[in-house]
Amino acid sequence: MSGSVTYTVQLRPEPEGGYTVLVPALPEVVSFGASREEALEHGREAIQAILEYYDAEGIPRPEDVVPLLEHVTVAA
Repeated sequence: MSGSVTYTVQLRPEPEGGYTVLVPALPEVVSFGASREEALEHGREAIQAILEYYDAEGIPRPEDVVPLLEHVTVAA
């Protein structure tokens, strides 16, 4: 791979601590880290691994997906 590519990641705080990492453009990527920094590093490693797999298999790399976040209020 030459150059670099940027993907949006979601960091979901976990009740027991740490963060789950999700990548909307690459649904195969699910990672975890005990801190934000560790979560981002693990996410970066997982993204690199899936992109290497895509390249080896001739699968086109998807474009980044930036999720839209909204709040919805429901009766309690």
